[in-house]
Amino acid sequence: MSGVPIADHALLSDCHTAALVTRDGSVDWLCCPRFDSPSVFGRLLDDDAGHWSIAPVGPYTATRRYLDQTLVLETTFHTPDGTLALTDALALGHNGEKHGHDLGRGVPHLMIRGVNCRGGEVPVRLSYHPRPEYGLLRPLLSPLEGGLTARGGAERLTLSSPVPLSYLNCDADAEFTLRVGDELWFALQRSTLQQEAPRVWSQEEIANWLAVTVDAWRVWSKLHQNYDGPWHELVGHSGRVLQGLTFKPSGAIIAAPTTSLPEEIGGVRNWDYRYSWVRDASFTLKALWVAACPDEAADFFAYMTTAAAGAIGPDTPLQIMFGVGGEHDLSERTLPHLRGWRDSAPVRVGNGAWNQQQIDVYGELLSAAHRLEEKLTGIDADTRRFLVALADAAVVRCDEPDHGIWEIRGQPQHFVYSKLMCWVALDRAIALAGVLQAEDRVPGWAAARAEVRERILREGWSEQAGAYTQSFGSTALDASCLMMAIVGFLPADEPRMLATIEAIADRLTDDRGLVYRYRTESGVDGLAGGEGTFLLCTFWLAEALALAGRVNRAAEVFERAAAYANDIGLLSEEIDPATGEMLGNFPQAFSHIGLINAAWAVSQARHRAAL
Repeated sequence: MSGVPIADHALLSDCHTAALVTRDGSVDWLCCPRFDSPSVFGRLLDDDAGHWSIAPVGPYTATRRYLDQTLVLETTFHTPDGTLALTDALALGHNGEKHGHDLGRGVPHLMIRGVNCRGGEVPVRLSYHPRPEYGLLRPLLSPLEGGLTARGGAERLTLSSPVPLSYLNCDADAEFTLRVGDELWFALQRSTLQQEAPRVWSQEEIANWLAVTVDAWRVWSKLHQNYDGPWHELVGHSGRVLQGLTFKPSGAIIAAPTTSLPEEIGGVRNWDYRYSWVRDASFTLKALWVAACPDEAADFFAYMTTAAAGAIGPDTPLQIMFGVGGEHDLSERTLPHLRGWRDSAPVRVGNGAWNQQQIDVYGELLSAAHRLEEKLTGIDADTRRFLVALADAAVVRCDEPDHGIWEIRGQPQHFVYSKLMCWVALDRAIALAGVLQAEDRVPGWAAARAEVRERILREGWSEQAGAYTQSFGSTALDASCLMMAIVGFLPADEPRMLATIEAIADRLTDDRGLVYRYRTESGVDGLAGGEGTFLLCTFWLAEALALAGRVNRAAEVFERAAAYANDIGLLSEEIDPATGEMLGNFPQAFSHIGLINAAWAVSQARHRAAL
């Protein structure tokens, strides 16, 4: 059974794909050549789905870190007889090294692993078990000078190795001893049958690519990471994580680089997050503005408007999510040959929510456009028409039920958050009317905005709950109602808004003070079982408290959530309320976005309090 704790994994990225490496030096997840491609190593989801490990032969303890201002991982193994450092990276190109905005362009699609003995001597074992197509294929291994190849299906892999490898069928292994000062480099490259076969790389070439990669990350960080408020190291690192989750060819930012890590151990809430959600757009752009720079924000917005482009109207709703290349059809299927992390089946690829109706997306995309207002000057007529059509669609669809921000698989509801984001769509469209050359629509948009506002205030409030609730007529709390303050619908210290914040803090939290999205026992989502607390929602609570002037409480909630980052600063989607262990796909963009935005809110609240 695959059961290494989620927190034991580290992220590598070349802004095309990602790898996850365990504390024990095993690459247990790698999809090639894109984030959403089938895995080559998939032990994360099944012990038999492939891995590549390098670690000492005998007992050891391990510590790890990212090299300063990078996503290059260094794991240090301490053994009774010596110390071994393992350096892991997905190589970046020279473009990123020279020009920080080009990080991820011209990459060699090369995974680099280097070992260096820093004291004494250390026997080392290397195990290389490639399993392409999510573990379905057991490739044929063949030796060549300086390494070996793996062939099977559409995959061709070449492992560059300075030590001889013994192999049998589809597995290769090696044992060797390093003494102080010894250094060896390994590399893995993939191609398809339609491409030129990958070659063996020399020791000097691999070491050079590692140096280029470190420099590229540091150039990017120096150019982009200017936030100097509280928790600036956490914010800066989260900005690099978001960059690591960016598909550079298109500008897409994925929700997470994994699929089917469960929201409940042994449960069925296992989803594929290797896609880009319109829902995330406004939150993401705000975070990029703080922790990266407007260039990355503009790239993401350009991707989103291009991927979403098409006729928007009564019969053609805006799609809620897209593939990293802008693909629309993300049909979901299961992989029955994989047991899942800790036997949490099914393992899914694709995401069945792609064709749900979610009327919040109009507000999220127009809110993103509003944040980039200065960059919208001179936009082309097609983009203007598209953005205008989003506002017009919000007018028509704001009275319809939908599946909501949490993508329930039960019956559509009149969710308060969805209505709120229709209000946002109209509010931001009115603010952008001059840029959009749509001044003639402002009276109609303003009337619709007033109508949806009045309905939220009237039907979204529950006297019984003493709060704004999940849906019209409901008494159930939902953390998404915190967004009413965050998007400016109501002041955070307005009595009913403040009552909602306090109700969520008091009644929608676990014993640790972490926030649930909603109570799953209501059955509203149409799924069996439960889930963990949601880190994004906890950061939302911190942000809302900061906006309400409760700065010390906001900082406490922020630190409570941030404390669940692992030893290298990565956050999952959820936390198990019983054990405090990470749950859900990892690392989770939403959690890091929430961290950045909450830190900024606390920083601004402290500034206001000091005036």
